[in-house]
Amino acid sequence: MDGLQEANQTTDVAHALVRAVSRLVSTPTSVLTIAIALTIPLSAQPHYSSADVETGSRLYRNNCFVCHGPDGNSIPGVDFRRGQFKRVASDADLLRVIASGVPGTAMPPSNFNDGNRFALVAYLRSLHDTAQSAIGSGDPAHGKAIFEGKGACQSCHRVNGQGSRVAPDLSEVGGIRTAEYLEQSIVNPGASILPEHRYARVITMQGTTYTGRRLNEDTQSIQMIDTQEQLHSFLKSDLKELTLLTTTTMPSYKDKLSAAELADVVTYLLSLKGLESQ
Repeated sequence: MDGLQEANQTTDVAHALVRAVSRLVSTPTSVLTIAIALTIPLSAQPHYSSADVETGSRLYRNNCFVCHGPDGNSIPGVDFRRGQFKRVASDADLLRVIASGVPGTAMPPSNFNDGNRFALVAYLRSLHDTAQSAIGSGDPAHGKAIFEGKGACQSCHRVNGQGSRVAPDLSEVGGIRTAEYLEQSIVNPGASILPEHRYARVITMQGTTYTGRRLNEDTQSIQMIDTQEQLHSFLKSDLKELTLLTTTTMPSYKDKLSAAELADVVTYLLSLKGLESQ
């Protein structure tokens, strides 16, 4: 079994154990962190999903940004991108600090549920992974030129208020995605479609068909944006058919960009971190 498979299995075991303990008893945070620490060795920390990282990114911006800063290096002795912590040696330690805070410091305890604490750890780990994967990469200025020119990426994507809204906004993509993920999404976009980025096709009772990127969906309605950047909202009771598409409108750039150009574009995307990059 290779290291990735072993780490993924370890993560599954940790999740299952946390869920089981949470169901059976009203479990103190210390028990949850001990359970995870016992199942995740330091050499095999979990590989978090993109959904976990994205949720963690939102939690970080809303709760941690003011003190720790956009790169996680505003507190002396702590640098999330370098993997530098004062009291942390594992993900279990991170969960403990997030839940309980650090007595005698400005770090307060939190009231996040287990899932949100896990997502926040996923995001903190992704900052380090992104920094590591960006080492020795390309030219972000040239990557931006390709993004806006040869690649015509702004015809679908938006960055810092410029470009189309048809595809996902990339203004903060550098803070929540690794270089590996970004490269994969450029050369093989169909292999990495997140659920929130899927397109949907609806047919109304009158027989009119609409296709667009799904923005929101609940049990009663769905909202989408079409290729003309028109917003649509439908009650599901008014639809004859609703289909989530498994394909993507994003073209592959595998044969359109050289290896150097691809590295430049990925490096540019890694530089996009919302407020910091504006």
